[in-house]
Amino acid sequence: MIKKIYIAGPLFNRHEQMYLEEIAKELEGNGYDCFLPHRDAAIGIEESELKGTDMSQETKDTIFNNDLNALDAADLTVALLTGQDIDSGTSAEIGHTFAKEKPVIAINANERRYRNLFVEGMLTVTVNNIDQLIPEIKKLN
Repeated sequence: MIKKIYIAGPLFNRHEQMYLEEIAKELEGNGYDCFLPHRDAAIGIEESELKGTDMSQETKDTIFNNDLNALDAADLTVALLTGQDIDSGTSAEIGHTFAKEKPVIAINANERRYRNLFVEGMLTVTVNNIDQLIPEIKKLN
């Protein structure tokens, strides 16, 4: 039974972050417990520590461990696959999920691009839009 969902995707600009937040809103509105890295990984870390490029190693380690623990606790990963190539962090999260034998649902946001076939082989299903997520998750239960 899928209850916890890890949401993976590029975080390089506000547009990408907002799209990921829309994914979380849809899933949480349907009763799923979601982990969204840019929203949830830094809980408990001082805001001043998160600004700029001078983040301490302790903060980097905390964020990494929070992400990894959430990824391990999740029943499913939803991955946003937009941009010229699949984001390296997103690819790592897909690979980790696949290695744990858990499903990955990709959202391509109607972008038609060539994808890395190795990463593509780790995807359970790819959907075009957020509104297609819930029906696909229900098929997995």
